[in-house]
Formats: sequence, structure tokens, C-alpha cells
Amino acid sequence: MKHIIFLKSNNVLLSAFAGIILLIGIPATSQASTFFQDNPQEVTSFNQFKGEVVDGENNKPLVFATLTLEGSNISTITNTEGKFLLKIPTSIKQGNIIVSFLGYKTSVVPLEQLKDNKNKIALMVSITKLEEVNVVIPKSARTLVKETLRRKGENYFGDPTLMTAFYRETIKKRKKNVSLSEAVVNIYKTPYSSEKKDAVQLYKARKSTDYNKLDTLALKLQGGPFNALYVDIMKYPEYIFNDVTMEDYDFSFERSTRINDKLIYVVGFKQRPNIYDPLYKGQLFIDAENKILTSAIYSLNITDKELASKMFVRKKPRNARVYPTDIAYRVDYREKNGKWYYGYSNVLLEFKINWDKKLFNSVYSMSCEMAVTDWEKNISGEVPKVKDRLKSSIILSEAAIGFSDPDFWGEYNIIEPEKSIESAIKKIQRQLKKSNTDGGESIP
Repeated sequence: MKHIIFLKSNNVLLSAFAGIILLIGIPATSQASTFFQDNPQEVTSFNQFKGEVVDGENNKPLVFATLTLEGSNISTITNTEGKFLLKIPTSIKQGNIIVSFLGYKTSVVPLEQLKDNKNKIALMVSITKLEEVNVVIPKSARTLVKETLRRKGENYFGDPTLMTAFYRETIKKRKKNVSLSEAVVNIYKTPYSSEKKDAVQLYKARKSTDYNKLDTLALKLQGGPFNALYVDIMKYPEYIFNDVTMEDYDFSFERSTRINDKLIYVVGFKQRPNIYDPLYKGQLFIDAENKILTSAIYSLNITDKELASKMFVRKKPRNARVYPTDIAYRVDYREKNGKWYYGYSNVLLEFKINWDKKLFNSVYSMSCEMAVTDWEKNISGEVPKVKDRLKSSIILSEAAIGFSDPDFWGEYNIIEPEKSIESAIKKIQRQLKKSNTDGGESIP
């Protein structure tokens, strides 16, 4: 008999998707529905460039730095080791790669200077104090945040947009990867002034899972790309700063910085001392002149473990207590022709499972990230039929095939896999191969 622990997303942020499911007990077989590619696109030849983005002073890798082909919508992002993989159509012979990172001076690298591999791009820190610039400081940080949210219709995409995005989710037991799922999805983005939710369509997906490392647990993340998509604060402000919760926060000005030569206010926020429901704390990076949110980094207050657990846990075995230990979010926006749009987001959930009559607890983490790698205006405004859209309850690991084709992604820009992920995939594949050789049942 399987025991099930349901971990749901908290009901303030991301209440639209189902959250996380922990299945206790390893199934004899694990069936995954094979994904069929609808409307396959023509494969375009491309040039591939690999390298890393680092701090120009200490050589440390810059995580989530953005690389964009100037004058186009083609872009990618560095992984947690600062590595990048950028694919450019062979029809493009010249151009500049714009490399940007929060708090650093933007770098422009001519395309013809890039090598196939081992490119190293160094960025220098850019810091500006408020008193050194001639800008009218808002009356209060709260006023600035409200004005930023109010102006989303004029500062962000006002047209329906079709985005291509790369999505990755991982499950770890302590520091070891045990489940990896990746997908290329089409996001039918509605205007930022519209209250209509975005639609998502699966284009390609693959996964790999090693249940042996999960002991008696088979963990599955429910919600897939929606977990990352709904972190888009400017599109879905109601999940964190609605009319009621806005008054539950204290806002303050922190240091300022520059992004793409624009002055950026850093606004800190945290829940007021007299508010006991778990809310959020973090930083908002706002364009001083145009009142535009360019990035946000924040986390859930989980001081009260019992209360935080009630927010996430729907159902669990009687002999298990599940506590979140860290819930963190990040969203980055990009700009094109004076308009901004969702570019990247990630979510991290760490938790412990304490079992009755067991000396040691189990520590797990789930993370997901999504990066927009290309987009075009959806002039017709058409969206997929309901039956062709992903549901917010999707479990991606059940809608994907395995890691078998090295050329699986083709021309699509993806986030370069970390060494730990590459290593985990190889180990899982060896384990499955050994299982098949020994006559055991394989896990797709």
C-alpha cells in the first residue's frame, strides 16, 4: 500500500497550481506517457557557442547571467556554475552578444570573436549611491512599488506573445540528484494589462529518475512549468502583493545599482512584526526613471514551522512530519524596444521529513527554473485548444521520455547542464543498464 504526502503551494503565492506530491513506496514499474511532437518544425542549422561568465575581479562564476543576440529575441542564461550554451542560426554571420548581470556593467561581445568552446566573459561590478545621482527619490518605497505595479500595462508587453522557453526541474536527496526533467514549451503570453492567464503547450520533454536513491520515497513535482511561470510578479501580482497583503509589508530603500547603464533602486520588503501569517521577504529591483521591475529575489517566512507545514502539506502518512526549511523565488525581466517581459524565474523548495521511531530524518530539495529563449508577437492571438494545453496539475516526469538522444534539443537554446546533473544522468543510465542486464525491470 502506498502512503501519499501532498505538499501544496502556499495559498498566497502560486495558489493556482497543485504543488508537490511525495509518493511513499517504490512502484514495481513506473510508466511514463510518451510525448508525441505535434506540428514538428523544420530544423535550422546553427552555430553553437559554449563558455562561462565570471566576475572580472575574483573570477567567480556569475549565476543566471543573460546572453542575448543584439537586435533579436534569441537569448540564453548561465547555469549555477556560470556556464552557458548559446545557439545562433548559421544565417547570422555578424552581430553582438549582450551579456548582462544584476549589479554588473553590461558587456558587448562581437559574435565573430566567440569560439565554439571555452569562451570566458568577465563582467565588472557597477555600484552607484543614491546621493551621487540627480534623480528625484520617491516619497516612500511603498509608493514606488505601488506605482511600479500600476504602470505594468504601459511598461510591459501589451501584445499577445508566443514565447519559446526551456524548463528544468530537479529533485535531490541532500546533495545528490535523483530526478531530472527538462522540457521545451510554448508559452502563449497574454498582455500584462490582461487578467487572462497564460497558456502553456508542451513541445519536447525528457526525464531521468533513479528511484534507488529515494529509499522508500518516489517524489514527483506537480505543476511543471506553471511553478516557474506564476513567479512572474508583474503578470500575477495578486499572488504576493494584492490589495490586502500589500499593507502587511514594510518597504525600505536599500543600496542602488545599475543595470544596462540604468539606475536601479533596490527596495527591501518584509512582513510587519504584527503579522503572523507566513508572508515574504526579499528585494525588488526597480528602474528609477521608468518605474519598472527588472528583477525580484525573495523567500517565504517559515519561522513558524507548524504553520508553514500546514500551508504546504495536504496529506501525509501518520508516522511522518514534513517541514519546509527554505522556500525561495527569483524572477528576471528583459527589455526589447522599450518594453519589458518575463525572461527567467526559479523556485527552490527544501524540506525535511521526520519519521517516528527513526533516528535520522530525510532531507530533500526540489527546484525548477524556466528561461525564455525566443519569442515573437502572436498577432492572431490564437491559443491552443484546451485539450492541447498543459494543465497546472501536470507531473512533467510522467509526460516525458528518457535521456537517450544526444541531439534531442536540436536548434533550441537550453540552459547548460551543471556537472552534477550530467554526472547524475550518466550514473542513472548506468544503473538502468545494469538493471536491464541483471534481468530487473527498467524505469523509463
